[in-house]
Amino acid sequence: MSDRLPVELYTAAQTRALDAAIIQAGTPGFELMQRAARAGWRALQQHWPQHRQITVLCGGGNNGGDGYLIARLAQQAGWQVEVLTLVEPQRLQGDAALAWQAAREAGVPIRPWQAATALHGVVVDALLGTGLQGEVRSPWREAIEAINASGLPVLAVDIPSGLDADRGCVLGVAVRAEVTVSFVGLKPGLLTGAGPDLSGELQFAALAEAPAAAVQPWGRRLTMDECLGWLPLRRPSAHKGLFGHLLLIGGEHGMGGAVALAAEAALRSGAGRVSVLTRTRHVAGLLARCPEVMVHAWEGDTPLPALLEQADCVAVGPGLGQGDWGRQLLQAVLALDCPRLLDADALNLLAQSPGLLGTSCLITPHPAEAGRLLGVATGAVQADRPQALQQLQQRYGCAVVLKGAGSLVGSPDSGPWLCSDGNPGMAVAGMGDVLSGICAALLAQGLTAGQAAALGVLLHAQAGDRIAMRHGRVGMLAGDLLSVVRDIINQREQQA
Repeated sequence: MSDRLPVELYTAAQTRALDAAIIQAGTPGFELMQRAARAGWRALQQHWPQHRQITVLCGGGNNGGDGYLIARLAQQAGWQVEVLTLVEPQRLQGDAALAWQAAREAGVPIRPWQAATALHGVVVDALLGTGLQGEVRSPWREAIEAINASGLPVLAVDIPSGLDADRGCVLGVAVRAEVTVSFVGLKPGLLTGAGPDLSGELQFAALAEAPAAAVQPWGRRLTMDECLGWLPLRRPSAHKGLFGHLLLIGGEHGMGGAVALAAEAALRSGAGRVSVLTRTRHVAGLLARCPEVMVHAWEGDTPLPALLEQADCVAVGPGLGQGDWGRQLLQAVLALDCPRLLDADALNLLAQSPGLLGTSCLITPHPAEAGRLLGVATGAVQADRPQALQQLQQRYGCAVVLKGAGSLVGSPDSGPWLCSDGNPGMAVAGMGDVLSGICAALLAQGLTAGQAAALGVLLHAQAGDRIAMRHGRVGMLAGDLLSVVRDIINQREQQA
């Protein structure tokens, strides 16, 4: 899906500005509406050619106008069509009024929606566009609930009604679509938070070419063509010292697997040397699993080893725990002046005494950890993921990966980026530890914190997608990604 989508992402306001710029450049608004309708009609034919029946629910703005014109195209093709309106057509203005007139002249049956109205065929959601402010109110709420309760396939026009185009949160209630066709500018809310659940298969139609530099985008989707180029190709004379010495710290009692996964992920991602500082009881098991790792034991009753000062990059958190042992190690890492990565329990400890970390540092919280770091509930983070990303950057002064569906990446000097790759099969224990190892290895190899975050997230997500394509989503293990990450990185080396 993501390969067919544009890279640039635009907020709802930016998309409206793009639309205005296109019109000002010479393409009439009604022509754009007709093109949007044709894109929606193509999606209907592509996905549900056997149905030959649609029910279109139309609102009062341009989104509703798109719906009227889709209905006209279906009527002209011999499909059985009905339009249900939630705004009296006589109240429509501008291009939406022209669209209603065109549908009426084509003989499309149009009548007001009522709660008892039965829906048939494929439901076309043209109720509420990107301009929705606040929670969905009656009767729109009841119409959306009726769509979701119908059990019928749903095509959403531009955006599922009730989904916030910028934040990816549900505004009280939202349509759950099987296919969404979005127009003009790709909205971040379709790709993060609840967006992927509600949008189904996402298609995009630009409708027209926008004037050069008409509107600056909010951010960009992560793409391998852009990100993998940050990692230098290896010269024939390369040696391990050129690719960094990474120290991973973690593995409290009972949690040795977390730091082991991170260590192996770091080696598979190209770090020259990987050391681990962990509890004594994990040393033998870690060496047995991965003898390439240099493992050091520390129990908290002796001075911290000089290893902390010798590493090019330090990552702390996988299996760290929140006891005195982990707290001492985190304080030592925070005092270092080298690239650092903090994850898992290092973030939970950091939340108890927040402070600036610096631009060479990277944190990788999931939504609950992000809530602790910001002093808010997890729901508040998910209600506005882009804002949470920005607040984390500002509070801690570092690069941030806000994990979750549609992971967001930003740093003080780059981003924001959004990862549209990945799949729900990756929702298993250990995936975050693998991501930490990948990102830390990239930091050790000299990428900036923002670059390491962006490329690491993308490598992690695409590796998960490759595993899902080969074996399915259910039963995926975090360790399954390790060799696949290596394969993705080596594609560029092999093509050079």
